[in-house]
Amino acid sequence: MKARAKDDTFSHIRLISDGRFPHKVAQILPGDFYASKAPMVAYTVLGSCISACILDPVSKVGGMNHFMLPAPKGDGRHDSWGESARYGSYAMEMLINTIMKLGGDRARLEVKIFGGAKLFESSRNVGGNNIEWAINYIKTEGLNLLKQDTGDLYPRKIYYFTETGRVLMKKIKRLRNSTLIDRETQYAKEVNKKEETPVDDITLF
Repeated sequence: MKARAKDDTFSHIRLISDGRFPHKVAQILPGDFYASKAPMVAYTVLGSCISACILDPVSKVGGMNHFMLPAPKGDGRHDSWGESARYGSYAMEMLINTIMKLGGDRARLEVKIFGGAKLFESSRNVGGNNIEWAINYIKTEGLNLLKQDTGDLYPRKIYYFTETGRVLMKKIKRLRNSTLIDRETQYAKEVNKKEETPVDDITLF
């Protein structure tokens, strides 16, 4: 997750116009998050990564993050998720804190999670670990998990309406190229490298 100055939090987020939507679309890449008190659409494509979409339905402040938790280090006896768990924690805390700064109330937050697909043919179930961690975090923090669509073998394309909490979701059953897998693989390497250095409103389309 990238640290940003307070007045520059989302300047790196790409805003695009899409004729299908009345609002600007914020493209959320791995390691980023976005929140808004104005009506917006947050968009991302997920493989084994997780996105949490969070809304205060009263203040209508909402947002999305996109994160991956690397595999635990060592035998995990002291921390079942190893040092890497802080990345998921940071992603959630940054989004929740930003929503609260924009007028949201933590007690009212509604959470939806997506992603955690099994993209990689390996003994490590990265997507499954991500799902388990995310659900455990939500329960531990006393948050309201309203919906989830996780697991399976396919990537997901997600559009999240920050004002209403509505979701448009499409499972991508045929990848046209390896961009998504390459991007997640590179992101996982970057996170690991840093670690080593000190639904009713879900519409399928």
